[in-house]
Amino acid sequence: MDLFKFLGALIGFYFLGFIGALIGFFIGGAIDRNIAYGAGAINPLSNALRQSVFIETLFTLKGKLAKADGHISQDEIDHTEQVIQQLGMSAEHRKVAIDLFRKGAAAEFDIGPQLGRFMQVCGHTHHLKQVLLVYLIVLALSDGKIDAAEEALLSDIAQRLGYSQAEFRRQLEMVLNQSHFAGAGGQAVATSALEDAYKALGVSQSSSDQEVKRAYRKLMSQYHPDKLIGQGLPEDMVAVATQQAQEIQVAYDLITRSRQQQPGT
Repeated sequence: MDLFKFLGALIGFYFLGFIGALIGFFIGGAIDRNIAYGAGAINPLSNALRQSVFIETLFTLKGKLAKADGHISQDEIDHTEQVIQQLGMSAEHRKVAIDLFRKGAAAEFDIGPQLGRFMQVCGHTHHLKQVLLVYLIVLALSDGKIDAAEEALLSDIAQRLGYSQAEFRRQLEMVLNQSHFAGAGGQAVATSALEDAYKALGVSQSSSDQEVKRAYRKLMSQYHPDKLIGQGLPEDMVAVATQQAQEIQVAYDLITRSRQQQPGT
């Protein structure tokens, strides 16, 4: 990740001495961050803004999702409180999050301006758009199901984030199937869950070992804590990404064991 940072310092020093080394160091660092996190994460000083906009967008859209079916269930309220507790928010910040939830749940709330701001501030990072969509799907699943109204709203949100309908359906199916492995940890999972495991990784039983491994590595990279924090995800929200990574790991382990037992597949 630091290749261009040090290369820039060397080139700068060669041409301009110490001052050139400093200039090259910072320019190279910006290039390294662009490669690792996306153009939106070049300036690390903007992390606080991205964190603020991410939380604002997440909680207002969670409120909108909770009200999508016409009423807010106790499970949805409890899950919102659980997310707030995971963030370790102070009493003041907890009130802000609840106010954002209520703002999003209001009938007149328009998701357009909020998502427009999110795209302006966070849209050029590598994974924050995807992580936001995944988190919203996970939150919609808090009551055990996603109804038609919630799915329609999630589809609209995905489109505004730049995803095609096919890409949204694929992401939705992956998260739904990843949730089947929640809480499994290192425990054995029934072989009957093998089909779900393939769907959780976005591959099929006909995929080669290399394709399965590539999909697994891509997903694990997507949920890597350091990368997400580097892009502007609030540190306390990494716990949700860690849970997703654990579910992906269980699914991948099940596929790996199955293929080891059946040579030539």
